[in-house]
Amino acid sequence: MSDADLANLSDKLMLTTVVMYVVALAAYAVDLGFGRRRAAAEAREKSEAKVLVGAAGAAADDPATAEAGDEAADEGERPQVDWVRLAVFMSVLGWAAHLGVMVSRGLAASRWPWGNMYEFLTAIAFAAVTAFLVVMYRYKARFLGAFVMLAAVIALGVANIWLYDSVGPVTPALNSYWIAIHVSAAIVATGAFTVAGAATILYLLKARAESRGTAADGGVLARIPSAESLDRLAMRVTMFAFPIWTAAIVMGAIWADQAWGRYWGWDPKEVWSFVTWIIYAAYLHARATAGWKGRKAAVLSLIAFAALMFNFFGVNYMFSGLHSYA
Repeated sequence: MSDADLANLSDKLMLTTVVMYVVALAAYAVDLGFGRRRAAAEAREKSEAKVLVGAAGAAADDPATAEAGDEAADEGERPQVDWVRLAVFMSVLGWAAHLGVMVSRGLAASRWPWGNMYEFLTAIAFAAVTAFLVVMYRYKARFLGAFVMLAAVIALGVANIWLYDSVGPVTPALNSYWIAIHVSAAIVATGAFTVAGAATILYLLKARAESRGTAADGGVLARIPSAESLDRLAMRVTMFAFPIWTAAIVMGAIWADQAWGRYWGWDPKEVWSFVTWIIYAAYLHARATAGWKGRKAAVLSLIAFAALMFNFFGVNYMFSGLHSYA
């Protein structure tokens, strides 16, 4: 297969990925909006059936009641869409296609496939979906599916509409094995921070509903875990991502010394990467030593995430520096 064929395959797999993620997003949203409500209704029906079982003999003598019972049985036997299984299945298929996008593009370019903004954003979306799948398996957090998939669809949409770049060579500074180490670490950390950010936003919404006594009044917020559980989940994911982000900064400094002859030059990308590190470090330190939790910690976490997003989008387009090739 030629390089052009591989590049074409990558573009087609990208379309497949977006379609699968959109279907997964819709399935997660339906499950979040109606799945648990249906499960609760089924539990109530089973409870009522146990109460009425004593009247079954009398009901059998009544033809009208027996006919109604047969209709109810037929209704219960009608197949229903399992939105959870559909969502997870489409997520995994989309993840596989997403992986194919990067592998085929890398093979077409004969390099690591994150040498420009299109490839970098594509990789971050992949890392976010991967982190979500791990968190969903580990912590049963499928309620994050709709929000993470929405972020992934938006990211891939932005990458394809505004940032798309044809397969080609990169600047000499990127022709290094450090791109496989430094940039990969930054991508993994950013994907995990995205999942933590989604959990933090949900925490703030849930905590507000709980403080107003409206958390159990129905709606989406009534079908996600407690604010305390969301707060704990966000902290765990952040604790995983923070050391990887730290390693990315350290390895970036080593690469900078090899490429430009200095470890640190106050380049805008370096500065904002460090600013992001400081805020996340303050978040974890405040939780560990000052006992911060809840709203104060969540706000600090979102400030750190905003700095991370500005480091990715704002710095790359608002400032010029040695990282402008991205």
